[in-house]
Amino acid sequence: MTEPRMRLRQKGQQFPTQELESFLVAYGDDCNPLPETYKVLDEIVTDYIIESCHEAASVAHHARRAKIKLDDFKFMLRRDTTKLGRVSEMLDKEKELKLQRKAFDTHEDAVAKDTEKDGDGDGGDGDGGKAGETAKSDAGKRGATDDGEQKKKKRKKNKGGDDASTVRSG
Repeated sequence: MTEPRMRLRQKGQQFPTQELESFLVAYGDDCNPLPETYKVLDEIVTDYIIESCHEAASVAHHARRAKIKLDDFKFMLRRDTTKLGRVSEMLDKEKELKLQRKAFDTHEDAVAKDTEKDGDGDGGDGDGGKAGETAKSDAGKRGATDDGEQKKKKRKKNKGGDDASTVRSG
């Protein structure tokens, strides 16, 4: 059961009635559940979430960490294979969607940048302005590399020298 102090902080129903009604109807309840059913289901779900968080916090504490990680929740659910499988499935789906969004956004941004540079969209020289960009970036990279090599050579020369700032002991 949830700690009494947690229950005192909660005032009223935590989840929207429409969501609870959809949940109840999906699992075979009447289309118009009783208001007491909403309250009981809300209390059960809230208690489960709070207890799960407490258990994950104790797992993190046992691992000598102050913050709770996703792995703590997975460890907590290790004996309930159905819930653990569902959580793993949802996390995999989230990663997949994130990668798909990233690929879609990158493609869209590249198209938008190309059209902004070209103005009329035909690219002028046929390559969409890409050749000029690569030449500039290659030259910039070479210049940065040459500068870095020159600085390294200067440092090597100064390392072995006896100047006034070097003090040697006996």
